[in-house]
Amino acid sequence: MAVDPTGSDLKEFLAADPEEPVVMLNLLRFAEGGRESYQRYAAALQETFLPRYGAKVLYAGDGGPALVAEEGQAWDAVVLVRYPSRSAFSRMVADPEYQEVTRWRTAALREAVLQPTSRWVDG
Repeated sequence: MAVDPTGSDLKEFLAADPEEPVVMLNLLRFAEGGRESYQRYAAALQETFLPRYGAKVLYAGDGGPALVAEEGQAWDAVVLVRYPSRSAFSRMVADPEYQEVTRWRTAALREAVLQPTSRWVDG
């Protein structure tokens, strides 16, 4: 199952306007005992890396039973993070210090969706 973006994923992500603000949707399915490891990662993210790159958690919460979804599509947690630009996200994931703590995220997750979203234009 997918957990981390690949180099080609990031290249495609940056092919859109690299200075466009982005809200990243994170859907998380924890490995057994992974919630604690993810919380360690999330603390480092909020204390160090999000401020460093001008990003902010907009929402983080536990997933409940899905009201509308195919079997197996419920998620353990949902996180929305706003980045000032796609390039800010890319610089963060390339940061050597970030790469040291992202191992906690990788170990914590059985499966993840990391989907960039863009604001709809009015009219």
